[in-house]
Amino acid sequence: MQITNISDAKAQLSALIERVQSGEDVIIGKAGKPVAKLVRYEKGKQERVPGALKGKIKISEDFDELPDDIANAFGMV
Repeated sequence: MQITNISDAKAQLSALIERVQSGEDVIIGKAGKPVAKLVRYEKGKQERVPGALKGKIKISEDFDELPDDIANAFGMV
């Protein structure tokens, strides 16, 4: 895999994007050392479903009550 330096990458970004779209990974380097990798974006395979955790999460009855030691630390007592 060839390393493309940063100044070439800036000048030829469109061409690099074309290479990535065709499935190639592009390595960008600084002073000859790899620092970044351009890869093709792939959408997540699983779609998020609202309410998927419904009934699986429980919030304690005293959730909104601040313990005395913490309230004291904030000067709220």
